[in-house]
Amino acid sequence: MTLKRRVTRALGALTASALLIPAAAPAQAGVPVDGASGVGDAYWPLDGNGGIDVTAYRIDNRYDLAKKRLAGSTTVELTATEDLHSFSLDFLLRVSRVQVDGADASYTKTDGGHELRITPATPLVAGTSHDVEVTYADKPSRYSYAGESNWLASSSEVVAMNEPHMAPWWFPANDHPSDKAIVDVRTTVPHGREVISNGELKGRDVGKRTTTWHWRADEPMAPYLAFFAAGDFAVAKGKHDGLPWLVAVSQALPGADQRASMRLMRKTPRVISGLEKDLGAYPFSVVGGLTTSLDVGFALENQTRPTYPAVGGNATSLIVHELAHQWFGDDIAVQSWRDIWLNEGFATFMEWRWTEQHDGRSAAATLKDYYASMDADSSFWKVQVADPGADKVFDSAVYGRGSMALQALRNRVGDATFWKIIRTWIREQRGGNGSNEEFEATATRVSGVDLSGFFTAWLHTPSKPARTADNGLA
Repeated sequence: MTLKRRVTRALGALTASALLIPAAAPAQAGVPVDGASGVGDAYWPLDGNGGIDVTAYRIDNRYDLAKKRLAGSTTVELTATEDLHSFSLDFLLRVSRVQVDGADASYTKTDGGHELRITPATPLVAGTSHDVEVTYADKPSRYSYAGESNWLASSSEVVAMNEPHMAPWWFPANDHPSDKAIVDVRTTVPHGREVISNGELKGRDVGKRTTTWHWRADEPMAPYLAFFAAGDFAVAKGKHDGLPWLVAVSQALPGADQRASMRLMRKTPRVISGLEKDLGAYPFSVVGGLTTSLDVGFALENQTRPTYPAVGGNATSLIVHELAHQWFGDDIAVQSWRDIWLNEGFATFMEWRWTEQHDGRSAAATLKDYYASMDADSSFWKVQVADPGADKVFDSAVYGRGSMALQALRNRVGDATFWKIIRTWIREQRGGNGSNEEFEATATRVSGVDLSGFFTAWLHTPSKPARTADNGLA
């Protein structure tokens, strides 16, 4: 079975009824309000924050590998969307100072320490832009949120990778995919250690005992897609059809694993070229990948540079999955976490498509066998793909049934119309967010076919779709 990304720990789903979330007070003309602690996501109500829109994060951290301690400051460039007396950022670490536009602001930690509530000296006016600088120092491994203990580190290596949450363990964020922002990362580590992050290496500042590595991605991203890794890495880079690529492999891996992992990472530019034939131009300015020696148990589609465990040199389908996410999940992020199949179902379908094009087994045959192998009473069919719930957000059905739905749609409307739907979706949603309702509307509009029954069967009903032509199964 192809290795697919899984979050292997319990997600500790939180519901709106289980949390008392401070809601923004009803706005009155000229009366500032307290921005809400959350954007209203049904699965994780504390994710994101009301009243602000972030433009950029300027992260400047120092990481002590031996002590597993992170210290630094992040400047959050944001615009107030309401008149604000106070607002929140999602952040777990111990804070020592907050400044808004250079003036000290008061702050508190609320909701189990996940919410950093900031009260500026002067209320923020709707439509105005501000720099919020947060200074901190702590050991990220001390913290958990929503049942997740996400800090992955040894005494010689660290990698900040996880989903649906990662940012609050290493920088203060408006932590929801609906608020994308530019991420600029400076990380200081001892001499002889490398730092890898999103985007392009902008430079290194070498001091007496430390080196500061500066990485920046040109395109906005959802906060959980930002990452950094520090340790000893072998690096390879180049250009493929004009696209710069950079890959890295942990030197803490045994020699054979290092060589196999580098062979796999070097497939990245070729896989991108293959995906472009179906999906159009790669959406970002650079690409790459990183293999860690840490026992992560999953891969993740960090924007421009996915991260992987050591899985050998032949796991091409895993590379295909995470690079397909650069279109489905990164460039087009989910509108809310219930829309997760738009990430995972699509990336898994592109694995099927890659096999169809390179190994000869058609995606239609894969659908047929998958359908036949799952009994009607299997728990696989009990998941409502378009709204799986927080406890099943990464259930195998989100991947498998999601990819089945896409191939069934291809069977239903025909190959040419199917790829027209996919390319229209990519073009119209580029750089933004997408919801299940929007995808269903796009498919119906482009195909000119009433697909309501089809989508009800595949995405909204917790039972096995009937084997009919209308369901793409005849």
